[in-house]
Amino acid sequence: MVEIKTEQSIDEMRAAGRVVARALAAVRDAARVGVSLLELDRVARGVLTGAGASSPFLGYRPQFAPVPFPGVICASVNDAIVHGIPDGRRLSDGDLVSIDCGARLGGWVGDAAVSFTVGRPRPADLRLIETAEAALAAGIAAAVPGNRIGDIAHAVGTVCRAAGYGIMEDFGGHGVGRSMHEDPAVPNEGRPGRGMALRPGMVLAIEPMLTAGGRDDYRCDADGWTLRTVDGSRAAHAEHTVAITAGGPRILTAL
Repeated sequence: MVEIKTEQSIDEMRAAGRVVARALAAVRDAARVGVSLLELDRVARGVLTGAGASSPFLGYRPQFAPVPFPGVICASVNDAIVHGIPDGRRLSDGDLVSIDCGARLGGWVGDAAVSFTVGRPRPADLRLIETAEAALAAGIAAAVPGNRIGDIAHAVGTVCRAAGYGIMEDFGGHGVGRSMHEDPAVPNEGRPGRGMALRPGMVLAIEPMLTAGGRDDYRCDADGWTLRTVDGSRAAHAEHTVAITAGGPRILTAL
């Protein structure tokens, strides 16, 4: 069931989204060669705590997970696509890092992700990140009343495929509200004009996940959470929580 939010509810979700944006910015600023993923998690925890927010990630346990998620961020490095557990791994020169973060404030959730490089970047990584961001922008532009979920999916997928990248199977965006994952599902590839009609008051997380090797499959680490490319190629993830409004898409997780 898709919950249609009021304008007041969307404003309240914007407050949660700002906390997410600040947490991601703080983590990105703290990410240096030699810094551990656990240290980055502590940075994000500090931002959430300071804002009076809680984490929808911490303790989250979907059916596929063997254990509850132990962090407030997902920290995925290089060939890890999504759901990386923040641990003692220290960042190295040239690493490609994807950070996913959520915040719950006033009963509402915000969810966003960003990818960046540490130290001296590889040109191929910068192109991958830029394409993920361009795919996200295309998906957001399609998030208008009168369009359908398939229009968002088609916009995202077109950008990704044109650049020769893979699109992660079985994973994509989703509705957001009082819970982190709500209906509807928002695929990263699809046919325009298909799927649920977009209405003002719908709030969606749009999140391209790209793999540099061009493959769509993935494998799961022994931790039961971290999903990696099968061929060892690098991956990038970009995400915003977006409200559908009569005046156009409203990004709730921007600074």
